[in-house]
Amino acid sequence: MASAAHFSNGHRRWRRLVNVFFLVCTWALLSLTYAAGAARLPASSRQKLEVQKHLKRLNKPSIKTIQSPDGDIIDCVHISHQPAFDHPFLKDHKIQTRPSYHPEGLFDESKISTTEGPRTNPITQLWHVSGTCPEDTIPIRRTKEEDVVRASSVKRYGKKKHKSFPNKPRSADPDLINQSGHQHAIAYVEGDKYYGAKATINVWEPKIQQPNEFSLSQIWVLGGSFGEDLNSIEAGWQVSPDLYGDNNTRLFTYWTSDAYQATGCYNLLCSGFIQVNSEIAMGASISPVSAFRNSQYDISILIWKDPKEGNWWMQFGSDYVLGYWPSFLFSYLADSASMIEWGGEVVNSEADGQHTSTQMGSGHFPEEGFGKSSYFRNIQVVDSSNNLKSPKGLGTFTEQSNCYDVQPGSNEDWGHFFYYGGPGRNPNCQ
Repeated sequence: MASAAHFSNGHRRWRRLVNVFFLVCTWALLSLTYAAGAARLPASSRQKLEVQKHLKRLNKPSIKTIQSPDGDIIDCVHISHQPAFDHPFLKDHKIQTRPSYHPEGLFDESKISTTEGPRTNPITQLWHVSGTCPEDTIPIRRTKEEDVVRASSVKRYGKKKHKSFPNKPRSADPDLINQSGHQHAIAYVEGDKYYGAKATINVWEPKIQQPNEFSLSQIWVLGGSFGEDLNSIEAGWQVSPDLYGDNNTRLFTYWTSDAYQATGCYNLLCSGFIQVNSEIAMGASISPVSAFRNSQYDISILIWKDPKEGNWWMQFGSDYVLGYWPSFLFSYLADSASMIEWGGEVVNSEADGQHTSTQMGSGHFPEEGFGKSSYFRNIQVVDSSNNLKSPKGLGTFTEQSNCYDVQPGSNEDWGHFFYYGGPGRNPNCQ
């Protein structure tokens, strides 16, 4: 009987193995059939599937939804469900709800009064007129199908174009610059270790000639060589019809750890930046904006490295600490930045064989001054002791000063400042 029982058990084990083998084969066959079927789908259907999958990944389930007057949909998403936590290294991350330290000297600004021209005015985001997000949620601008379809590919959506950088001396070419089609008017410092940067940036709504062009004004916090391994943290305002589908002026951030190749993205369009603020939405419209010879509006942006935790934090205005980039995202910036830049950038696609008429800043040259030309004021860097300091050895750079220019200055109220920008194509810029 024992041998019969042994045979029976062996037989059962054999049948289980056969069943498992059969299930594995069936699953493999179905997978291959599905893959083959997907491959046989028309390219347009394949792309639609890919777009829908990407939208599902980006648009997290919301607790509340707010319709903005400009057509944006703002989703209030629980702080622990934001896109950052799709990153494998952030699965068990404990959210740092506030920075361990603010830079010293930050709160001295309340003493500063603006005496040059009319006083600038407070600024907000357009969606605020329609509601607010609850505590423990963050506002995320919902990505629409048409947003992704406008990109060159699903993979490139929300990313800057990778640029090939010339091997020029850095002093002659501070932002790698001669990148095809990209033009700048910037102020910069280099040659030290920097742990942050700050500026108050005049806000305008520059005109964009071609949908694939943009105009932005921002701070760059840079580390590494200007080759394949550049680390960059960026924040400011931009008009980008390609990214947002309109010509509104919007608050934005960007990061990369490999010179815009595979890592990083705008705003919250990939995992990386961890937002902790429930009031400000990345990529949402800023309102109101400045008008020529009329009311002037500006925004204050501070980026700094928390000396205790090592993360890079961002603050908008004097009240909104938005969140942080974990230091593990970077190589060089895990320690410090080697260069800071402030200023404007546009894309010049030369669509009709002539220089673009896309404006930078207000679209007017620096010499026109307050109320007419755009400015950065109270520009500062954060030093190794976590102190806000005036930048030493401030340089300026522009590729074609007849198209876009930059003009620095300093005074008691505005500290170090500069006017910048221009109209693009004009009789001296063809």
